[in-house]
Amino acid sequence: MNIISIIPARMGSSRFPGKPMVDILGMPMIGHVYKRVKMSKLLIEVYIATCDEEIYDYIESIGGKAVMTSNCHERCSDRCAEAMLKIEKDENIKVDIMVMVQGDEPLTFPEMIDEATEPMLEDSSIKITNLVADIDTVKEFEDPNEVKVVMDKNNNALYFSREPVPSRKKGVLDVPMKKQVCVIPFTRDFLLEYNQIEPTPLEIIESVDMMRILENGMNVKMIPTKYKTKAVDTKEDLNRVIEMMKIDKLVQEYA
Repeated sequence: MNIISIIPARMGSSRFPGKPMVDILGMPMIGHVYKRVKMSKLLIEVYIATCDEEIYDYIESIGGKAVMTSNCHERCSDRCAEAMLKIEKDENIKVDIMVMVQGDEPLTFPEMIDEATEPMLEDSSIKITNLVADIDTVKEFEDPNEVKVVMDKNNNALYFSREPVPSRKKGVLDVPMKKQVCVIPFTRDFLLEYNQIEPTPLEIIESVDMMRILENGMNVKMIPTKYKTKAVDTKEDLNRVIEMMKIDKLVQEYA
């Protein structure tokens, strides 16, 4: 089975311009993400999908594979779909599963690829999964940069939001605080199907790709992860991630 990972990255982030190339312990952030994902034994290859020559040239310089994509994409999943079709054409392969990993997640562990993908290998009816993790503090729960998720009894997503859901404002303070972790496998055909669906109102309001799937009556299976990660959305996040990576043993294996 051909399972690949595509890491979308661009320099034009509205919240933190240039963040893929920001230095973390002597290496650009996108380098950390690439090298850590590359350690997954489940993947046949890892690619960076970008519209920026600076990112493309850096990945090529470290022996990685990068794909130039349009600079018009507003959603990471759309960029990955374009890149996947180019990869299939250029390398004459047929992808079975494409694992999207965000380029601002430098604490991604290769085992997270397995966690997210194995349920799809065991059950062919699952077309997409997301990892989900506990939120430890109310401050993080209320942070709009963290995508929160509520789930049904079968661990299918009910709703994604940048607001703190479920509500703590009705007297119940001990609510399940869960966040989306952006290791997201799609089956090949479902990624292309998704890419053909028009963006939906709640997807746009929440700025969360997965809402397009829910609004069209389909399931997103949520898979718990035991790994602690932190996305870099702000310079404050960057400082926190640097401190976390100073004691991260995986860094020593590739840096």
